[in-house]
Amino acid sequence: MISMSSHLEAITDAQSLEELWLLHSERMADYGFDRLIYGLTHYRSGYSLGDPNDFLILTTHKPEYIEPFINDGFYFHAPMVKWALEHEGACSWSLMADMVESGTLTNSEMRVVEFNRKMGVTAGYTISFKSVSQRSKGATALTAREGLSQEEVDAIWEQHGRDIILANNVAHLKITSLPYTPPTRSLTKRQREALQWVGDGKTTQDIAILMGLTAATVEKHLRLARESLNVETTAQAVLNAAFQNQMFILEQ
Repeated sequence: MISMSSHLEAITDAQSLEELWLLHSERMADYGFDRLIYGLTHYRSGYSLGDPNDFLILTTHKPEYIEPFINDGFYFHAPMVKWALEHEGACSWSLMADMVESGTLTNSEMRVVEFNRKMGVTAGYTISFKSVSQRSKGATALTAREGLSQEEVDAIWEQHGRDIILANNVAHLKITSLPYTPPTRSLTKRQREALQWVGDGKTTQDIAILMGLTAATVEKHLRLARESLNVETTAQAVLNAAFQNQMFILEQ
C-alpha cells in the first residue's frame, strides 16, 4: 500500500471522475471495503433528496444490488441513509444492528435490512460529509468484503479510521470539483458556451454577437441545453450545469 500522502496527491491530481474513483476504490479495498456507494445531491429538501436522476452516484457494487437500492428507491428507507441525513462524520453499522435488536426500525426499514443481508451487505461504515449548503448532501457507504464481521470491521476502523476518513473527505472534495454528466445529459461545446454567457448576465442579442451567431441559433442552443438537462427554464439549466461542473470547464 502506498503512503497516504502519495495517495492523496494522486487523488488531487486526478483529471476525471473515472480516474479518481479507480484510485479511491482500490485504496478502500486495501482496507477491506471492496463495495462502495458514493452519493451526492444538490436538490435536498427536508428528508427528500430530490430526483434520483439528478444524483451523482459512484459505486463498485454489482448492478443487481444498485438497481433495487437506487432505482427502486430502497435507499429512501435505508437506516444508515437516514443517519447520514441527520449527522456528519462516520458511523459504524453496529448502530443498525442495535436498532434491529431494539425493534425500533419500521417495516420499510426492516425490508431494506433484509435485502442487504440477502446481498451480503452486512458490515461496514457510513461517512456523511459536511454540507456546503442546505440543499446539498454527500455521503459514502463503505461495505466490508463478505466474510468480515462488524466486530472485525470496527477493529480495522480503530486502527485505520482516521486515514480512511481523510481519504474519503479529500475524494469527496475533489469529486465536487470535477465535471460529471448524468446519462443523456451531456452538453455540446456550443450549448455550454451559450449557458456560460447567460450565467455572466448576457442577453440573447449579446450572446449572438459574442459567439458570432444569429439570435435564433443562440435560442436553439439554449433550448437544446434545457432539453439535455431536463429543465424548463434557462436559469434552471445554468444552475444544473453549474452543479454538474459543466460550466467554465477547460477543454482537454
